[in-house]
Amino acid sequence: MNPIANIDEIVENFGYLDEWDDRYRYLIELGRGLAPLDQSAYCEANKVVGCASQVWLDTRVEPREHGEPVLTFRADSDAHIVRGLLALILALYSGHTPAQILSTDAQTLFQDLGLTAHLTRQRTNGVRAMVERIQSEARRAAAEARVA
Repeated sequence: MNPIANIDEIVENFGYLDEWDDRYRYLIELGRGLAPLDQSAYCEANKVVGCASQVWLDTRVEPREHGEPVLTFRADSDAHIVRGLLALILALYSGHTPAQILSTDAQTLFQDLGLTAHLTRQRTNGVRAMVERIQSEARRAAAEARVA
């Protein structure tokens, strides 16, 4: 099981799917591919506020000797579609530096894939909350790297 899918591959696969039912099934499949979280990650500190579903985001910061740290994310949700959206977001952001994370616009990706028009307002707000949490983690890691 690949813990995080490749974003370019996901975008390419979306391009092959004409029907929205197929795209939703693909999102659910992506979510099933998420690596499971350790039981200790299901805590209040990892809960993403602003999501209608339960969402947990576990962040790891790997320091680099001569450069910015790299952030890796793992996540889970109690909703199948949301797990798929998490897989998409993790593919976009995980394994990158704070500067890369802060300069990457998830909204553009969601628009390009047509997801913006097909998600409920609640899910759109939840995606925004997830991205804001990841960007907040990136800002914190960048600030800590400057202090060190």
